[in-house]
Parts: sequence; C-alpha cells; structure tokens
Amino acid sequence: MDTELATMRAVRGHRRGGPERLKYEVAPRPAPAADEVLVAVRSAAITSGELAWDATWTNSLDGTGSLRLPIVPAKEVSGQVVEAGSAVHDLHPGDEVFGLIPFTQDGAAAEFTAVPAAVLAAKPPSLDHDGAAALALPGLTAWQGLVRHAGLTPGDTVLVHGAAGGVGSMAVQIAVALGGKVIATAAGQDAEFVRALGAERVIDYTAQPFEDAVADVGVVFDAVGGDTQARSWHVLRSGGTLVSIVSPPGPSPSPDTHGVFFVVEPDRAGLIALSELVESGRLTPYVDRVVPLQDTAGAYAALEREHRRGKIVLRVS
Repeated sequence: MDTELATMRAVRGHRRGGPERLKYEVAPRPAPAADEVLVAVRSAAITSGELAWDATWTNSLDGTGSLRLPIVPAKEVSGQVVEAGSAVHDLHPGDEVFGLIPFTQDGAAAEFTAVPAAVLAAKPPSLDHDGAAALALPGLTAWQGLVRHAGLTPGDTVLVHGAAGGVGSMAVQIAVALGGKVIATAAGQDAEFVRALGAERVIDYTAQPFEDAVADVGVVFDAVGGDTQARSWHVLRSGGTLVSIVSPPGPSPSPDTHGVFFVVEPDRAGLIALSELVESGRLTPYVDRVVPLQDTAGAYAALEREHRRGKIVLRVS
C-alpha cells in the first residue's frame, strides 16, 4: 500500500495518564473488520474524566483486562464512511454518520477510525459534524437514563442535577420532549440558559437546598453525585426513581423508591431517536468550543479546570 494511504495523523497515548501523555503524531491507518466501517473523521467530542477511565486504556470496562497501548481517545464521532467491511450492508462509502464508539476501542481523535457499523446512525441532516459529535455521548446518556432506566412517562416531574452541563442539558430537553415537567439545579449564572432549555423551575444550588423547594418528584437524573445524590432520596414520590451517571446510589430510605447507576452504551436505536428529536426542533446539542486536532491535549486539560456549557469538539478535517 502507498505509504500515504497506510498512515494518518492521530492523537495517541503510549503510557497511561492524563493529557500530558497524549501526542499528535503519524500513526497506522486502521483497516475495518468485517462488521466495521472505516470513517473519515470530521469532528470528535471529548468527555471529562475520559483519560481516567479503565476502558480507555484496557480491553475491559473495569480495568481487569490487559492494557491497549497506544490508544486513541475521544469516543464521540461524526464523519463519512470511506470503506465498509465485508459483512456490512446497511452503510456505504459516502454516508455521513455519527455515534458513540465502544469504550474499549480506539476513539476518533484521528483522521480515520474503524467503528462497528451497528453503533453508527445517519448524521442528523440539520446538524454539522461538530454538532453531531457533541450529541452522541450526552444525548445517549440522557436518553438511556430517562427512557430505559427511569421509564419516564408524560406528566412525570423530573429533577435534573447539573442541568447546565453536557449531559444535564440533554436530559432537560429530552425530558421536556417526552412530556416531563422539569425542575433543574444549576449555578445562578446558568439559570437563564437552563430555563431556555425548557426547565419550568431552576434552583440555584449555591443559594438554596433543593430539598427545601422540591417534593413528589417522579425521576431524579443525577449528573453530580456525592451529597447531592444522597439528599435526592428525600424528594422522590412513592414509586420514584433516582438515576445516577456518577456513582451507585446508596440504599433507598424507603421501600417505595429505588436507585439505578448505569454507564452509557453505544446504541443505534437511541441515536435514531435523538436524530428525530433534533430534526423536530426539540433537541439541540451545545458546543462550547471547537479546537484543531493537534490541540487535543490542551482541550482535555481544559475539561478539568474550566466551567463550560456544552461539549469541547475536536475539528479533524
């Protein structure tokens, strides 16, 4: 194969660690397996804490597997199919796709990435690649938490913690789109932004304990954890559900409420549902900033030290 076609520019980590371990370099261009497609990456989004996940560096979610080195980070991708594996018949070269790459595989901080076809869906036509990449992980997280794990039904009151963040902003919009009545907690500076997402009430957690202002909630969506999660038990109605993406909830103080902790999974059906909400005008992903691929290490560092609304996106093309 021509040398130029056999290589690509990528960001890789050769030793486990933080942003300081990432290098922008020439790397082998991947070849798709039978059930994969090769995607020319246009945009990739990054997530806080991603470089600390066991799955980023090993072949298991809990870190019990062997190391995978070097690794390519960034699991949220939007781009164009350039090659399909022999067993793939529903995606074709030229298709614009987006999705969440399995956590134990190389990510999208590269010019090309090989992704299982089953976890990709058609890019929402109204979004550019930056917006589609920013939608994948937070959108799927909110969708799976509210629909699969909480069983949200129209008319339910939903309390969203961390409502101005990437996942929280998705949870507010999706809950409203599904007929929920949303109460949100956020810093005072973010209150107007969260109301614009559709929240009926926004509680400034720096000024007032939310449990003094909220009761009889059907679903709590917890993107904060810690003491906020523990106090959330007291606002649930009988039969209510506390869903956390941070840590497993402790024992419920009531036999009539229950808690769920989950890790988002790649999910084509969920992506299609999100795309339909986007195209109907009921869901908008938010991009905080776009940076070039070669600045990936700095972008990961910024995730840990800066307040932001929405996702940081790597512009690859």
